[in-house]
Formats: sequence, C-alpha cells, structure tokens
Amino acid sequence: MKIVTVVGARQQFIKAAAVSRAIRDDYVGQIDEVLLHTGQHYDDDMSKVIFEELDIPRPKYNLEISVGQHGAMTSRMLEGVEHDLLQEKPDWLLIYGDTNSTLAGALAAAKLHIPVAHVEAGLRSFNMRMPEEVNRILADRLSSLLFCPTETAINNLKAEGGSRGVHNVGDVMYDVALYYRGRAQQNSTVLQTLGLMPGAFALATCHRAENTDDPQRLSSILSALADIATQLPVVFPLHPRTRKLI
Repeated sequence: MKIVTVVGARQQFIKAAAVSRAIRDDYVGQIDEVLLHTGQHYDDDMSKVIFEELDIPRPKYNLEISVGQHGAMTSRMLEGVEHDLLQEKPDWLLIYGDTNSTLAGALAAAKLHIPVAHVEAGLRSFNMRMPEEVNRILADRLSSLLFCPTETAINNLKAEGGSRGVHNVGDVMYDVALYYRGRAQQNSTVLQTLGLMPGAFALATCHRAENTDDPQRLSSILSALADIATQLPVVFPLHPRTRKLI
C-alpha cells in the first residue's frame, strides 16, 4: 500500500515524526510512504532543523509555497498537491491538523477520489473566524478515516453527524514527547545556554492571529509575561510573524 503524507507546518512535522517512524519500523514492506512538503513553514528553525532532529525522512516533493493570502496560498497548494498525486497514484492520502496544507491535501485527494485519513480529527474551537477552524471542519468532512486524540473530539464529530471511520487513537504529540524526551535531556544544551535550572522557568508561545494581530491583545499578553518574568524567568520562542508584529 502506498500513502502520500502532506505536511507543511512545524506542528505537522512533529506529528509526522511519530507516525512515519511507526510506518518505517512496524510496517516494512507493507506501507510505502511518500512525503510531500508544501513549504508553508520554510525557514531552517521551523522546518529543516525539525526534520533533522526528529529523523523525519526527506520529503520527495517540496512545493515551496509559503507566502500569500489564504485563498491564493491554498489554491497554489491544491494545484501542486494534485499534480504530485497524479504522479504517485497513492492508495491513501494522510493529513495532519488544520493548516492550509491540510485543506489543500484533502481537497486534492477528494477530487481525485483518493481516500483521506486525518490525524487530529474532531478538534473544534467553535470560532469560525479562525481559518484553522474552517480548515479542520472541511478536512474532516472530506476524510474517510478520522483519527481523534480524545473522546471530546469524537463527540464533536458525532454532534456534526459523523461516526463512520472515527477512531480514538490518542495524541501523537504526546507520543513524540515521550519518545524524544530522553534524547532532549541527553543532547540539548539550551538550559545551560540560557542559564536556567530544570523546572525553574516558564515557557510561553504566542502565534495565533487572534492574539498577534490585535495590538491591544498582544500588548496585554506581553505585559502579563513581563509581570511573570519579575518572579520567574520566561522563555519565549518567537514565531517569525509574532516577532514582526511585536
């Protein structure tokens, strides 16, 4: 069986690390996986280093599509994914999460009558202003296999009338954390570099458009982190968009 896996963003690379490793280790000769990278996250810190550190196979295809409004980006991805699917003729398409890459993959496969499997299905924010909410709902509707991380996700799908092909498989992000924590503890020098003690700091991230694109909300978040930093060191890895908007 051949599957094409579509990834494009950092969180998808991390999830794919767990599933691709399982395919390589446990299904040798049974499943042939082809990795397709849309290029949505493209810089070294958000793409290349993650592939290297998590031993993710090098993508066979890279569409290098990283800029543009949501419609333009998704349409270019749709065209590129469709082209590569016609070349590969897979039995299944595998997608992760809720990005434009996810939606483009699902749409391309559905139009070519290739069944879709969606990892992290059923998640909902119930906020249709979020582009990710639109993406995840449409991806779920186009998928034949819906791999949910929680019972709540399953209940969300049931409430929308979806029950066929739904499975609670657990959270692959947790699988990644369990598998790679030993390597991180052994190889990472980030705590020494930052002069921190284990468990004696706060880690914060901020990249959702609802938080970064509203100057008042972003200012409030930064102010709150500054208050915390008077009592506890705060490590704040900056998404490129967040850095630009700050």
